[in-house]
Amino acid sequence: MEMTPAHWVYLAGLASLIIVMVARKNVVVPAIAATFLTAVTFTGSVPGGVASVFRASLVAASELFNIFLIIALVTAMLAALRAIGAEHRMVAPFRRLMVNGPIAYLVLFIVTYVFALFFWPTPTLALIAAILLPAAIRAGLSPMAGAIAIAIAGQGMALASDYVIGVAPALSASGAKVPADLIADRALILSWVVGIVALGMSYLMTVRRRRPGLAAASEAGAELAASRAQVELAPAGVAAGGTSGGATGGGSGGTPEQLGQALATKQPPREALADGQPALTDAVLDGDPSGRRDRRAKVFAVLVPASFGALLIYMLLGRFTHLVSVDDGAGAPLVGGLAALLLLAVALTSDGVRSLESCAEHIVDGLSFAFKAMGVVIPIAGFVFIGISDFSGRIMGLADGTTAPGFLFDAIRSVEQHIPHNPFVIMFAVLLAGMTVGLDGSGWAGLPLTGSLSEALSPHAGVDTATLAAIAQNGASWTGGGTLVIWSSLIAVATFCGVSVVDLARKLFLPVVTGLVVSAVVAAIIW
Repeated sequence: MEMTPAHWVYLAGLASLIIVMVARKNVVVPAIAATFLTAVTFTGSVPGGVASVFRASLVAASELFNIFLIIALVTAMLAALRAIGAEHRMVAPFRRLMVNGPIAYLVLFIVTYVFALFFWPTPTLALIAAILLPAAIRAGLSPMAGAIAIAIAGQGMALASDYVIGVAPALSASGAKVPADLIADRALILSWVVGIVALGMSYLMTVRRRRPGLAAASEAGAELAASRAQVELAPAGVAAGGTSGGATGGGSGGTPEQLGQALATKQPPREALADGQPALTDAVLDGDPSGRRDRRAKVFAVLVPASFGALLIYMLLGRFTHLVSVDDGAGAPLVGGLAALLLLAVALTSDGVRSLESCAEHIVDGLSFAFKAMGVVIPIAGFVFIGISDFSGRIMGLADGTTAPGFLFDAIRSVEQHIPHNPFVIMFAVLLAGMTVGLDGSGWAGLPLTGSLSEALSPHAGVDTATLAAIAQNGASWTGGGTLVIWSSLIAVATFCGVSVVDLARKLFLPVVTGLVVSAVVAAIIW
């Protein structure tokens, strides 16, 4: 395969993006510059290069808008639940299970994972830290052990697969050109492998070594964690930060120092639930002595998880049995539609005649948050797409019938004789690539890139593209989503739990990295 100057410009741009990610800087500027230079070099036209910058973002936005929409609808639904206090009631019953330290460690892990899977890690973190963490600490669990369980379950396991909402698999699929559901299935299994290994190693290395004399400190930690957890964070998908991921950060959520300052200065909301007994209920504060608002909160605290649970069962039945028929890619529309209907139900029953305005306000706020959290992905995806033949023709405005270049795939084909045809080697290479792009602290910004790389390397590994994309997605999410780097949403976990973020990252490093290595081996064996 002959390499043209445009190929080398594209590869130089790709290298610059990776360097900037490793340096923890925003990658929008190099992504736009690399798109422009690649287009100019290939077409020989400066105006064409200028237009290509716009068309690259337009193509990326059209391909990824379904992701933005689902983030907006889920965010809007969570805001409506928060307005009536239902989100607190969803997790409060699990406090009764906290009978001792080891059980509290397991309960924190399971509850965080389940709720983060449906509602993303950041809003789940606030709820868990406010309601369950103090009870776990009083049962004998150290604040550090609680932070480890929460980070592995939410910022790690739930975010790495994002199985229910499906933002991460959709981002990976945008570059890999395979069904997102296929990537999600594999990413889910691999995230379980990483999570179980990390949870077990962390228990042996940290939880069992806790000294009994720390009980008094734990009591103080419980109060500190509860007070800090009263801060209402906007739900994220990365690492979401998520960005959503939750958290996905993507550079949109501010620096860790700014986040820490916000957590320290923001006043707690009126429903102070540190000990599970709010001093003033919404019913009293809103002039509703009959407690109708409280009853609505109880109803939706049951209805919302039950609805999403039923939807998950329906999706699983359609995916793995012939009992029901579920089309490929139907998961995200089902989740988004259900979130919109639940938003409508909450607003109609809680706001009455004002529901018309409140629904619109929640949706507008959700769209605003989605673009703030995920907007950084658009120019990055635009640069990735200009290297894929399915999109490069549209982006550079090539005439019909002109062969569109695939810069990344052409480059890999030009050196394919030097690429080892060993699935283990390529799987670990893709894992390392995912961990590298995750070093920017967002976890998801580079997923279109790792998806594209997975498709290009798949023939050499003898492994399907979806498996390689799932490995890379796990590497990026566990690294940047909030378990390995301190400039991610891990700082929010540490702040809520009252522990040092540096110590938390240090204790998570060996268990998580070991889990990622084991997951790559498992993938090579079973797929």
